[in-house]
Amino acid sequence: MIKASGILKRFGDLPVLKGVDLHVAKGEVVSIVGASGAGKTTLLQILGTLERADQGSLAINGEEVTKLGTKALSAFRNKHIGFVFQFHHLLPEFTAIENVMMPGLIAGRSMNDCTPRAKELLERLNIAARAEHKPGQLSGGEQQRVAVARALFNNPSVVLADEPSGNLDSAHAKELHQLFFDLRTELGQTFVIVTHNEELAEMADRRLVMKDGVI
Repeated sequence: MIKASGILKRFGDLPVLKGVDLHVAKGEVVSIVGASGAGKTTLLQILGTLERADQGSLAINGEEVTKLGTKALSAFRNKHIGFVFQFHHLLPEFTAIENVMMPGLIAGRSMNDCTPRAKELLERLNIAARAEHKPGQLSGGEQQRVAVARALFNNPSVVLADEPSGNLDSAHAKELHQLFFDLRTELGQTFVIVTHNEELAEMADRRLVMKDGVI
C-alpha cells in the first residue's frame, strides 16, 4: 500500500530524514516510535503528501505521488489518505456530522449525498447520538472518534495517525487503540501510527524505531 524509498528531507542545514525506506502492506498496522526530533512526524507528513521529500520516491496504492502536481496531489490526498491528529483539528463552528462529511464536501459532493455515509460512520464509532453536537460540546474521546470517522469518510487507502491518543486519558486511549484494530479487521484498513504510547506501539503488526533520521 505504501512504498517509500530513499526519502531525504532537510530543513535549512539540518538533515531530518537521511534515506528512509518503508514498505507497508494493505491491511497492515505499523507503529513508528522514537525520541522527539527523530523525524517521525516529518516522515508521516511526507507519507501523507503534506510535505515533499527533497529526494526519494513514494508510491501509495500503486501510484507514484512524487510526480503529481499540486492540484492532482490535493485530489489524491483527499481520496486516498485519512489523517488523525493529536489535537483533532475539528472545525468548531460545525456539528460532528458536518465535520465527518467535510472530505466529501471538499471533493465536491452535496451535503445530501454525504449525509448517509457520515451517519453510517458515526453509528459504527458509537457516537451517533452526538451527531448534532459541536466539538466544544464533546469529550476528548468523542472528538477523537469524530476525527477518525472524518478520516474514514472517503474510504482512504491508508490512515495516518500522529499521536492519536496523546490527548486522551488511559481509558479513552485504550478504546481508540482497539478501534483501529477493529477497523483493520472489518474494513481491511491500513494504518501508520506515530506514537509515544508503548502499549499501542506493541499492539501493531510491526513496531518501527526511528533514530537520527533513519528507521
